[in-house]
Amino acid sequence: MLTVDHDPRAQRLSTQLEGERGVLDYELHGNVMSITHTHVAPPIEGRGVAAELMRTALELASTHGWTVRPICSYAVAYMQRHARKDAGGAG
Repeated sequence: MLTVDHDPRAQRLSTQLEGERGVLDYELHGNVMSITHTHVAPPIEGRGVAAELMRTALELASTHGWTVRPICSYAVAYMQRHARKDAGGAG
């Protein structure tokens, strides 16, 4: 399992795997968390890094009572794929 760090000032979640980095950026306006960008370094793509960042973002939003607005294409696709599992959660 990956450890995801949260930097609320930068509005960023990040993690590292084998020295490579994955990030998820968001903007918070009131109680709306807009997920604006996800990026995973090519050497660690396809290993669930972006999904773990999204899971952590949704948990964070749920904990704070925020609504999630996916903007980046990965966040939109992730939320569509997991809509039934996450129903009633953050979004």
